[in-house]
Amino acid sequence: MSISGDVFLFPQKGIRMKIHITIQKQKPQSAKKDVPLPQELRRRIDAILADVDAICDRDPAALGRGEVIFLYSGFHAVLLYRLAHALLQKGYPLTARAVSQFTRFVTGIEIHPGATIGKGLFIDHGSGVVIGETAVIGDNCTIYQGVTLGGTGKDTGKRHPTLGDNVMVGAGAKLLGNFTVGSGSKIAAGAVVLTDIPENATAVGVPAKVVRQNGAKIQTQDLDQVHMPDPVECEITTVCERVAKLEQKLSALLAKLPDNTAALHTDVPCGCGEKADVPTADGVPSADAVPSADAVPSAMDAPVESAENEPENGGEQ
Repeated sequence: MSISGDVFLFPQKGIRMKIHITIQKQKPQSAKKDVPLPQELRRRIDAILADVDAICDRDPAALGRGEVIFLYSGFHAVLLYRLAHALLQKGYPLTARAVSQFTRFVTGIEIHPGATIGKGLFIDHGSGVVIGETAVIGDNCTIYQGVTLGGTGKDTGKRHPTLGDNVMVGAGAKLLGNFTVGSGSKIAAGAVVLTDIPENATAVGVPAKVVRQNGAKIQTQDLDQVHMPDPVECEITTVCERVAKLEQKLSALLAKLPDNTAALHTDVPCGCGEKADVPTADGVPSADAVPSADAVPSAMDAPVESAENEPENGGEQ
């Protein structure tokens, strides 16, 4: 609001002064309001912080958040995966794949941007880990080096495994195909999993078998890998059994021959010290009538005429 006017200070002398007064009404100062972060951004930040805290809790070698953030390749791989996954969801598949391949080059860990990973994932050591496009990993899972969450063949659609919450996968384990590993389960190092694993179970072996569930040991087939059958001995036993069957068939066939054919057989010694029954025809001498090698005169036993009895060249015959 403004007020202006003329004020006569000395009316006798005609002196006057112009006064202008401006009155402004001060607006009340509004309180500052906290601008909330978008829900999607808040969720991603919480997931990253959960990844850091998970490593600090599960790795006794971790000295703190600073070391994890700057020096842990497993954390770097998961962090860059979350960036690539966000780019894929925003409609930038090529950029997402480029980030994924850069992550593989830097960390040795390959995570497809299309995979779904919950919060609190800890990839320990990390080298050689492969996570496929349709793989699903729950919250607070632990994966060691050399693990593969892969598919089989060229199937389309959901073709990679699904891990529940709090699942541990040992070093070098291979999980191949579309199946589910229940929450709280453990996969032993080097195991090859091809079928569903129930919750709170422990699976070992190739192919993996459940040996423990809910803390109780499960009676399964013998897993003794020391007292194994000798493959050579097994083959020899098989051959002997087949020879015995052939001998039985041969004896049955000989028993069906007419009685007059018995005279056509003679005993001939064979190389093993036994005599074999070999038939002979009329007019053909048997093996006993054949002269042996000792009875046949050799060329060395023939008389040799001396050179004196031979006529000289040009002599009379």
